[in-house]
Amino acid sequence: MSESPTAVWQERDGRLLRLRLARPKANVLDAAMTESLRAALDAHGRDPNLTAILLDGAGPHFSFGASVEEHLPAACAAMLQGFHALFLAVLASEVPVLAVIRGQCLGGGLELAMAAHLLFAAPDVKLGQPEIRLGVFAPAASCILPERVPRTLAEDLLISGRTIDAAEAHRLGLVNAVADDPEAAAMAYFDAHLAPLSPSSLRYGVRAARGDLVARVKARLAAVEKLYLEDLMKTADAVEGLEAFLAKRPPAWRAA
Repeated sequence: MSESPTAVWQERDGRLLRLRLARPKANVLDAAMTESLRAALDAHGRDPNLTAILLDGAGPHFSFGASVEEHLPAACAAMLQGFHALFLAVLASEVPVLAVIRGQCLGGGLELAMAAHLLFAAPDVKLGQPEIRLGVFAPAASCILPERVPRTLAEDLLISGRTIDAAEAHRLGLVNAVADDPEAAAMAYFDAHLAPLSPSSLRYGVRAARGDLVARVKARLAAVEKLYLEDLMKTADAVEGLEAFLAKRPPAWRAA
């Protein structure tokens, strides 16, 4: 595996772009990985012959999420700006993005996967937004999760930080398919349903299918990011939760 935090290559005669988070086992979405993924999308995602992008993670887990260290006050503004730019780039892709997820898919990892068009999951996958347990919240998930599942479930996951398994995620429509080999399932979907299509017509179809989703999420995300940086991160509990996690100790919350 390359020393780069991501692996990038093409398959199927250049019709399929492969993007892989390449720092197993955790595949933490730190600034370097976020920038590498964004650069790969910028460099290859507009290829007129491209019919799909397959996003996955090396090793047993898709991603444990964004770097907790980069959530601390000194770095959180830059971290959110970079990650949200990547999230919106995937969300706005006019080429279908197929996300293949295994093992832990948490926090920023799940946010990134949810920006994709189709999700293929292994039976052992665990999905969740645990940020609230660290005294913070998940800005991108607060915007995209209610678009993908019923709001009652979205609010449950966002305010509890609990995880769900592949079966529940599939039943609720968060993932499109569950397979022992989700990469093979995604490739089979590509071969059967996307490879025969006109690349240019497919782009128009994706734009039509997503409708005003991108504009709606982008506007909402700007407001939620402002809430995170200007209000949440000024509280003692937000910093305490992050520092307690890094120190591997229970947080000492202050009274409201």
